[in-house]
Amino acid sequence: MRLSELIRLVWINIMENKFKVLLTSLGIIVGAATIVLVIAIGQGSKADVADQFKNLNAGAIEVRYQASMQGMENQGGPGGMPGGMPGGMPPGGFPGGGGGGNRGGAGGGFSGGGNRSGMMGSPFAGVRSNVDATLTYDDVEELALFVPGITTATISASGSYAVLGYDMEEEEDYTVVGAYAAYAQVSNLELALGDFITQEDTEDLSRVCVLGSRVCEEIFGNAATAYNSVLTIDGRDYTVIGVLGSMGTVSSGVSPDTAVYLPYTTAEKYLFGGSIDPTVTVLAEDVGDVAQVMEDVEITLADIHPGVTYTITDAGSSMKAATQSANTMSLLLVSIASIVFVVGGVGIMNVLFVSVQERTREIGILKALGCSRGNILMEFLMESNMISTFGGVAGVAIGSALMPLLGRFDMRVEASAAGVVMALVFAILTGTLFGLYPAAKAAALKPIDALNHE
Repeated sequence: MRLSELIRLVWINIMENKFKVLLTSLGIIVGAATIVLVIAIGQGSKADVADQFKNLNAGAIEVRYQASMQGMENQGGPGGMPGGMPGGMPPGGFPGGGGGGNRGGAGGGFSGGGNRSGMMGSPFAGVRSNVDATLTYDDVEELALFVPGITTATISASGSYAVLGYDMEEEEDYTVVGAYAAYAQVSNLELALGDFITQEDTEDLSRVCVLGSRVCEEIFGNAATAYNSVLTIDGRDYTVIGVLGSMGTVSSGVSPDTAVYLPYTTAEKYLFGGSIDPTVTVLAEDVGDVAQVMEDVEITLADIHPGVTYTITDAGSSMKAATQSANTMSLLLVSIASIVFVVGGVGIMNVLFVSVQERTREIGILKALGCSRGNILMEFLMESNMISTFGGVAGVAIGSALMPLLGRFDMRVEASAAGVVMALVFAILTGTLFGLYPAAKAAALKPIDALNHE
């Protein structure tokens, strides 16, 4: 029997049993749709992780006072900074050279940055005893001076405060960030209009601010209206000197789009006060030396603040853990979808077994007319494949149609060609594997037995 005749025969059988074919392929449809959706969810999770850490330097190390983890009144988080790792010193800090390391001004870098002599010793013992455990800019200077392998060091803080501006009828709370001049460069922030906070703003305690894109849109409508306008934060007026471009979410769960940036010294004086809960961030010169730098930072802080415990974390480990978590979730979801395919395959196999029983006389007639075992095997395999392919295509279409619906539930999904290909491959393989045994059973029937079947 020619291939075209086989295809025509299979097509006639499928068209005469449309409802049965639909029910048979239902498991494949669900499995294919599930594969498409779970791959899209997995890709969305990976994209979220990439967005969360896109502003972070892999060599960034954060230092926080452990007590800050318990939360503080009027603080928007444990000193975490929107926009990734907090700002730092101007680029090119630690240009090498002299060993003393001079302070380059508020928000500035450090020249020299010579190696710490006697790292295991206690050069600070007795120098700053009985100090508060809260981190300060002095700690930043000492870390930059005595810890080798650091290119940038800075301190930053954030909190939630009442903001009123333009035609707002009542105050709303926004995240306010105290930042240094190089914050934008360290965190890869992009300005849509105006300038970011300068070193002079930090030194002069200027009452200026930079708005995240969403803050600007919600309060002023657009960047042009916001620029040079006055914004009231916690009862004091600040002039808008810049507006950031859209950045998206970051690892701390806070977006620079929803933040207002002030000079660190200004925020410290007028907002944070005694409740300040800052974060010190240092950047390791070599990503491979992060572990050693973390150890040296811990030793140095122990010398500066004896008996005080600080939480020290690095961005690289956080990125790796988040990526592994997203991959694990994707694998789990694909495993669940595979189980659905197995269930669909069992359904196809059962229906084909019934079909063999119902069409036994038909098989006998075909064999009597000269059809070989291979022809009968091919017929049933093609029928199984057509059913599973139909289910795969329908499932892909349904899964793609459901993606916008998931987006309405704040779940990020990213359409993926790999998901479509995987769903179709799974569907075809399922039809082939689970249709093979019933097809082989049909092909093995003897013509005389098939013709005499009641």
